[in-house]
Amino acid sequence: MSLLELKDLRVTYAGDVPAVRGVDLAVSPGEVLGIAGESGCGKSTITNAVLRLLPRSAKVEGQVLLDGEDVYGMKFGRLRAIRWAEASIVFQGALHSLNAVQTIGRQIAEPILLHEPKTSRREADRRVGELLEQVGLPARRARDYPHQLSGGQRQRVMIALALACKPRLVIADEPTTALDVMVQAQVLELLGGLVRDLGLSLVLISHDLSVLGANCDRVAVMYAGRVVEQGPASSVFDESRHPYSAALAGAFPRVGDERFRYAPRGLPGDPPFPGDLPGGCEFHTRCPVALEECATTPVALTSVAPGRAAACLRAGETGLDLRGVR
Repeated sequence: MSLLELKDLRVTYAGDVPAVRGVDLAVSPGEVLGIAGESGCGKSTITNAVLRLLPRSAKVEGQVLLDGEDVYGMKFGRLRAIRWAEASIVFQGALHSLNAVQTIGRQIAEPILLHEPKTSRREADRRVGELLEQVGLPARRARDYPHQLSGGQRQRVMIALALACKPRLVIADEPTTALDVMVQAQVLELLGGLVRDLGLSLVLISHDLSVLGANCDRVAVMYAGRVVEQGPASSVFDESRHPYSAALAGAFPRVGDERFRYAPRGLPGDPPFPGDLPGGCEFHTRCPVALEECATTPVALTSVAPGRAAACLRAGETGLDLRGVR
């Protein structure tokens, strides 16, 4: 049984602007699922939809099943009980997510005291110290304020906060944004170690397909609010079946690969506005291998190989390598 399952999830803003369009995803216990795509593709909307953190103006359809229970059918008391205790989120932008006028120790202790009211303040402080050490920070940093920490340290605090009530599912929304390459590697290594040591399920969201390919079991690639390809992480990165996935993979050069030496890579144009999507395949206006019928023929996500699915008329063709496209 899946720990998290999204069934035909649809999220609409401002009455008629679709941010997420019919997404089906599942996360098994102990699995790491990656979600990739450019800004505006719906990744963060899915993150907030899982625990009903979307604004009231958002219209949500479909189902979000957490351990078989529909999150959108829960009463608020039940919803509050599972937030952080069953599933938690590492929000994008640690400096903006943390309270600037409270110490990080007090902020990490808050969900512990709320979900476990019998826990004493001394016990909560002890657990805060353990959590900080678990993410590679000394326990004494509990007395510091967010501005006293570096970007990587604040991100570690966010991870400690997400682990405070021992959830089974953690959603990390671009946890390495604005961090330098070395700190990114440290944060990703930390998340991977926690998955192994604690048996967590992890949803890792990023625009960097190379990061997901190296750290996830499976990857779902999103474009214009829907999944256009999904499958095992290594195969989606190395043998993309959708031109958009191939372009994302080609945006990150590999040392020693001659295809990356001289030709600059990039995908022309911008993602379409969700309220004014083109007909047919939404990607055809930017696709360098589009067929004439791509402009008029909607394409559903279909199986193209065992464990692989793509939404492209050319998905049956192997070797869709766009890494040399200028």
